[in-house]
Amino acid sequence: MLRFFLSAFAALALVWSGAAGTCPGIQDDLDTQYAADLLKPGTAAPEITATDLQGKQHKLSELRGKYTVIDFWASWCPDCVKDIPEMKRLYETYGDEVNFLGVSFDHDRTKWGNCVKDNGIAWLQISSLVRWKENSISKDFHIKWIPSLYIIGPDGKVVLGTVMIDKLEKKLQEITE
Repeated sequence: MLRFFLSAFAALALVWSGAAGTCPGIQDDLDTQYAADLLKPGTAAPEITATDLQGKQHKLSELRGKYTVIDFWASWCPDCVKDIPEMKRLYETYGDEVNFLGVSFDHDRTKWGNCVKDNGIAWLQISSLVRWKENSISKDFHIKWIPSLYIIGPDGKVVLGTVMIDKLEKKLQEITE
């Protein structure tokens, strides 16, 4: 009986400490909770049209022909900012083979630009500067949580939708082998 209580306490301690992300069973729950409504593999990715920090308009469809990682994020989102170093590592590893696109739900161009600059984000960043919950892009992609991550195939169809950067990395390894 004591062993049961110690095991239960250890599991709760992992969840409370944030270390649950390293436990496979608990990790899967993040997608179950936050990615259940994301577009499913094989679905045609909706068009995204937004501008970069210099005001130039870009479209997702312009990136067809290669796999494209889309990172839906915002500078005010702690989990998004926490993932930036890992996204930078993935970009450095796969950026020659795969397009990377950041879609920010920031509504303040200065804060968005400062975050991109301060963190040395080198891949294409776009935004419509419309708040996340009011943004047609988030509605089209069924974004209920950020960061949300997609891989779009060269044909414009969803390959992966997740909120977990380790799943993104695993799929990137598979498609670039």
